[in-house]
Amino acid sequence: MDLDLRKLRYFAAVADRLHFGRAAEELHIAQPVLSRQIRALEQDLGASLFTRDRHGVALTDAGRQLLVDAGPLLASAHAVRRRVSVAARGSRRLMVGFRAGIPVIPAARAFEARHPDVVVDVQRIEGDDQGPMLLDGRIDIGYVRLPIDEAGLHVTPLYTEPRVAVLPAGHRLAGKEEVTEADLVGEPLVWHADPATQPTRRPHPNAGYLARGVDETLEHVAAGRGISFLARSATVFYSHPNIIYVPIPELTPDQVCLAVAASQTSPVVDDFITAAQETAEITAECGNYEMWQPGIDAVSQQR
Repeated sequence: MDLDLRKLRYFAAVADRLHFGRAAEELHIAQPVLSRQIRALEQDLGASLFTRDRHGVALTDAGRQLLVDAGPLLASAHAVRRRVSVAARGSRRLMVGFRAGIPVIPAARAFEARHPDVVVDVQRIEGDDQGPMLLDGRIDIGYVRLPIDEAGLHVTPLYTEPRVAVLPAGHRLAGKEEVTEADLVGEPLVWHADPATQPTRRPHPNAGYLARGVDETLEHVAAGRGISFLARSATVFYSHPNIIYVPIPELTPDQVCLAVAASQTSPVVDDFITAAQETAEITAECGNYEMWQPGIDAVSQQR
């Protein structure tokens, strides 16, 4: 029995909203049609996916499992459509995603020397974009930073780089040459992911602010809501008049990786990965800018 992707898309819409009426509106179909499609999917799978009672709609254990598995399947199908569309137009373009501070140019130059007919395009991505943009084909390959949900992806470590503490300008440690984890014990942390992924071995209370990207992180820290940590190369591209960057050598380093969708089979993508691996040392050294000076106010850096 083949899994019907249309039914799977309908299921995901209901699972996301836990409301058949709103899901039907979003899908632009009648609610009775949606209900029939969900019942047909349940019959196909031999499992009940939702419970329905006077309290509303809820996922069953089988429904929760299907929701976990449905995301990569739907994203992969969407990526196939994107790639076929690009091929039909005769385009020779490679879209490379990158996190803040990671230079793409060394690998792009090496790749273009071998593939002068392929245009390398680039797009900056945030932490929560990394997996989804690879899975649905918006980017072909990504320079990513851990942690990342690796479901449906192939992730290859590339290099590591040191992190720095991000402190408000008036912080008691702002003038230090460097700080230790012990110096920052108990400081509330502004973080972009599950607190369990924080790079320090010492626990920090959650500041209660989920920063989606570097810009949001800097704004929260500048407002005195907590401290944070960034990869050193990212700090070169981001300045803020109320922020200080201070090295913290003992902190777990940031891991930079290459990631592609597991369904990706393009030889062109493979060649870019080879170019990126060959130029990894150059790329890593790009983070050691001469302008980097421990403990200086970020306002003196160039964005």
